[in-house]
Amino acid sequence: MDAEKSSSSSFEDLSNINEQERAEMNSSTDQQKQQETSEKKEEYMDILGNGTLLKKVIKEGQGERPEGRDIAIINYTGRLDDGTIVEEVRDYVVQIDDVEVVQGLDMALKLMNIGEQAEVIVTSRFAYGEQGWKNEEHPERSVPPNANITYTVELVSSKEEIDLESKSYAARKEIGNKKRLRGNFWMKRQEYNLAIQSYRRALEYLDESEGGITNPTESGNLEPTNAELQELLEDRMKVYNNLALAQLKIAAYDAALKSVDHVLQCQPNNAKALFRKGKILDAKGDTQGAISFLQKAATIDEDDKLIQSELSKLILKSKREARNEKDLYQKMLGHAQKLEQKTKAAPTAQNRETSKLSSFFQFKLWGYLMGSILIGVAGVAIYRYNNKYF
Repeated sequence: MDAEKSSSSSFEDLSNINEQERAEMNSSTDQQKQQETSEKKEEYMDILGNGTLLKKVIKEGQGERPEGRDIAIINYTGRLDDGTIVEEVRDYVVQIDDVEVVQGLDMALKLMNIGEQAEVIVTSRFAYGEQGWKNEEHPERSVPPNANITYTVELVSSKEEIDLESKSYAARKEIGNKKRLRGNFWMKRQEYNLAIQSYRRALEYLDESEGGITNPTESGNLEPTNAELQELLEDRMKVYNNLALAQLKIAAYDAALKSVDHVLQCQPNNAKALFRKGKILDAKGDTQGAISFLQKAATIDEDDKLIQSELSKLILKSKREARNEKDLYQKMLGHAQKLEQKTKAAPTAQNRETSKLSSFFQFKLWGYLMGSILIGVAGVAIYRYNNKYF
């Protein structure tokens, strides 16, 4: 029995030792993992200093680093944390700082040398954010909300952009419309500031009054025809119209008016521009001005239900405002009349009070006089009485 107890006791002690060793091993494993994670983080450049954008060099480059507005050619692949490939592009032409790729990747490109290959970890804030991204052509490559993306990117080449006046009509039209479409991409995502940035850059290429596009280029390209300039004008009006909408969305009403007026100066019957101007004026509190522009837009595009709906809302709003103004005037008029009656009544009451005060003082004065006379008479009587008997 004692031997059995001893054996049992020895077995229990051995079990305790194993559990302790197991705990130590687990602790050691956790520490090792933490150390590996720490070492891994040290391999990365923390671009923003807060861990939201990390870059690690895979292959050193030999060339210079690109600067803002430089034209770069890149190859890149983007993967989710589970390894799913969501983006895969080769020989993509991108202009640095023009948000033609996700913001995180755009920022990292300026920290790469030509020929370099790098891994860039972009948190959702600088990728596709809370909305994610629905890839309509390849749904299996869609990005879910709040997803981090790890990019493997190669900077193939980079060069400074040539001056605008040296670009041909065809090149300016192509680049301008590429930036316009990028602006539309940001508009759909409701990232209006990025959309405005893209639209402003598009206008630099599509505006023939800047950079001498109407003149032959140094390469000998001929002057654009009237038909080509008209096409360029149409593209420019699309940009100004969308720019006005983006500015309206961020409540930059004065800037939005300037943008939409660019359209109406060239195309006074542009229904979309008339509608946009009406919306801007309504936002600024000019209901009547808004109605006039929406009415003109409705006349030009009779089938547009959105214009008709907004016009109906504004007309009802105008009637409410007129009714409220009438009620306000009536209240003001009633208050004025009461004030006038009170003013007229005030002197009468004042006269009554004055009359009462006058009668009171007159009575008091007579009392003082009568008292003085009585005191005088009494004094004389006492004097005579004293002279007579003493």
